[in-house]
Amino acid sequence: MTTPFGGPARTAPGLPNLPTPPTGWPVGSYATYEEAQRAVDHLADSDFPVRDVTIVGVDLMLVERVIGRLTWGRVLASGAASGAWFGLFVGLLLSLVSQGGSSFGPILLGLGFGLVFGLIFAAVTYGLSRGRRDFQSVSQLVAGRYDVLCQPRNAEKARELLAKLAMSGGPA
Repeated sequence: MTTPFGGPARTAPGLPNLPTPPTGWPVGSYATYEEAQRAVDHLADSDFPVRDVTIVGVDLMLVERVIGRLTWGRVLASGAASGAWFGLFVGLLLSLVSQGGSSFGPILLGLGFGLVFGLIFAAVTYGLSRGRRDFQSVSQLVAGRYDVLCQPRNAEKARELLAKLAMSGGPA
């Protein structure tokens, strides 16, 4: 089997190669991924066969958090900075292969051209948006809850261990 990019698929032995729904019995339900992870870590610390365990995010949501307003100044500064970094990289590569002369010439030339092209590209892109999206955001996929499933052969033992964890003040 190969990946879409042509390389060999790297799946663990015994795991399905195609997307499949999770199987197993619910042994715990948690409000955050951190709590579910802590529960599975507790099972692992208790020498439980964690290969039988799956964490499943339920009620998935795409959350987009707005982190700031876009202005022409921010757009141009960001474009200039990213262009300058790329130009610096190209300039460094050119300085490595250039023969004789100063090695700072190609670096400064790449930096300058990168800065200008980054500035122009950012201005054109932002100008074409015509104010339809004047904010920056970060997207994240989150779940409403996280269920811990276990294969039936060990589900009761997992429930007992997680009940002890909950009684000791761990995740409920």
